Amino acid sequence: LLVSKDLGKHLLEVEDLLQKHGLLEADISAQTDRVQALNAAALKFSELEGYQPCDPQIICNRVNHVQTCLEELGELAGKRRKELEDSRQLWAFFQEMEEAEAWIREKEQILAAKTCGRDLSSVLTLTNKHKSMLGELGSRRALLHQTMKRGEQILAKKRFSPGGIQEKMREVRLRWKKLEEVTGLHQQRLQEALNFFQFSAETDDLVAWLQDTYRIVSSDDFGHDDYSTQALLRKHRAVVEEVEKHRAAVLALRKQLALLAPEHRQGVDVQIRVVEVEQLYGEVAEVAVLRQQWLQDALAVYRMFSEVHACEVWVDEKEQWLERMEVPEELDEVEVVQHRCVGGDGNGTRRLGPLPHQRTHRSPPLPRFESLDQEMNSVMGRILDVNQVVQQLVDGGHPSSEEVRSCQDHLNSRWNRVVELVEHKKSQLSSVLKIQNYLLEC
Repeated sequence: LLVSKDLGKHLLEVEDLLQKHGLLEADISAQTDRVQALNAAALKFSELEGYQPCDPQIICNRVNHVQTCLEELGELAGKRRKELEDSRQLWAFFQEMEEAEAWIREKEQILAAKTCGRDLSSVLTLTNKHKSMLGELGSRRALLHQTMKRGEQILAKKRFSPGGIQEKMREVRLRWKKLEEVTGLHQQRLQEALNFFQFSAETDDLVAWLQDTYRIVSSDDFGHDDYSTQALLRKHRAVVEEVEKHRAAVLALRKQLALLAPEHRQGVDVQIRVVEVEQLYGEVAEVAVLRQQWLQDALAVYRMFSEVHACEVWVDEKEQWLERMEVPEELDEVEVVQHRCVGGDGNGTRRLGPLPHQRTHRSPPLPRFESLDQEMNSVMGRILDVNQVVQQLVDGGHPSSEEVRSCQDHLNSRWNRVVELVEHKKSQLSSVLKIQNYLLEC
């Protein structure tokens, strides 16, 4: 048993042989104690004096022979254990290499069957799984390095034929290198797919935002009065700022597209999508500018209507006051009327100039009419501002041009009527004063 050349043909068989060898070593150990005891008893016979049943030299030679055989048996047992342990190390190395090869084949099959996903969610899932596999790959790399190191140690001992060991190590190294290349390639494809689907998702989000913004800026709600139009204009300015902020994102689409993998960036759909986004952004920006102008025009119209209303209230008041005014014939009563003209609503300024369609004739201003002239001068400035706003709206092609023109004509007509009444009353008072002064002088 101890000189057997059978060192096992696989790891399990070697383990079995080692187990049997352990039993044999235990038996040898037990027999060693008995042999030592027998040798000690035999040596006593060689030391007897007088009658000696056997020649002492024979006894000593026999004891030495048995001891030598026992020692040789121990050496053989130790040598066989060393050979079996080396065999176990060898077959353990081959088994670990086979497990590494099996693991490599499994991962190669998985990588060969893997796709890069159909959307962003599936790509992210595959990317997380691939990261887990990379972690496992790192752990396996460390284990394989240790196994290769043990193989080199076996080769250094030169107990076994190096051909099979070196071939196995070379084969596993090649397969491992190929696996790392495939893993790196798959990781690159996953990253390219992730970049593409992220680009598509960002583009879709940008399109959705632009569509929502287009619905906002293309609204036909321009308010119903000064306050509501101002509120809409403030909101629209905020929208315009957001549109301007998104300009950089739209301009960056071309650069992002150029960074994608050729198989993704050369697709017709993605190129069409980028062109659609650029066109949609251009439409949104253009309509936003138009809406801002329309809101400003609407605000100008509502402010003009408000100013017209204020002017017409004043015109109504003065028109009624002038129509009720009666020019007396006595000097004292004329002075009272003059005092009323001054004290009614005046602020004190110069006589107003004529408006289109008003009478250009004017009488010399009476001293007491200067306060009314002041007030009319102030209102005249407001009416001129209204006419200027109307002209701007009409020249700009405002949709309500006819309405604002009609409002302008009506206000100018009312104003001309008031101017005529004032001139007429001034003329009457002037005539009465001249007559009364003439009578006094006579």
